[in-house]
Amino acid sequence: MANIKSAKKRISVITKKTAANRRVKNHLKAVIKNFDKALTEGNFDVAAEKLAMADKKLKQAAAKGTIHKNTASRKISRMALSFNKAKAE
Repeated sequence: MANIKSAKKRISVITKKTAANRRVKNHLKAVIKNFDKALTEGNFDVAAEKLAMADKKLKQAAAKGTIHKNTASRKISRMALSFNKAKAE
């Protein structure tokens, strides 16, 4: 355990940021899972809405630094690709 006041503060700040990042990442997983579920059920209207929501949330997380911007772009790209492929079939 830290003895220096600034080190104690950093530990508490890191704990708060870790908790916030964990909440955001869990929310992202839920949003992506909802999109996948709508896509497998064949609800393309719902899937389109979920894709737009996932796009927005991933970009927000990347802007805040919770995830890397390239990771967000990669996930959005793969989701759009799977949506277009499923819709074409």
